[in-house]
Amino acid sequence: MSYKCISLDEARALLDNPDTVIVDIRDSQSYEDGNIPESINISNNNIDQFLEKTDRDVNLLVYCYVGNSSKGASEYFVQNGFKTVFSLDGGYEEYHRNK
Repeated sequence: MSYKCISLDEARALLDNPDTVIVDIRDSQSYEDGNIPESINISNNNIDQFLEKTDRDVNLLVYCYVGNSSKGASEYFVQNGFKTVFSLDGGYEEYHRNK
């Protein structure tokens, strides 16, 4: 099992799906300055709690600044048992430009 990189257009369907958990891996200040609605800011401080309480069968959409770091994070989530993981190409910058 592995993750899939998807475009913002592909991600839009996931954003409206109640079975999607949106994960923002940027720093907390960037998250506070702007984020994708309903996203959860994940850091080293809360990753264990997130892994403990999150159903592995959800659609997991991971984003960062421009789509690079989210790939490594997506792989990490796959290794931790998540079955359907997506990395947003272009990250928050792409979302912000086209929202």
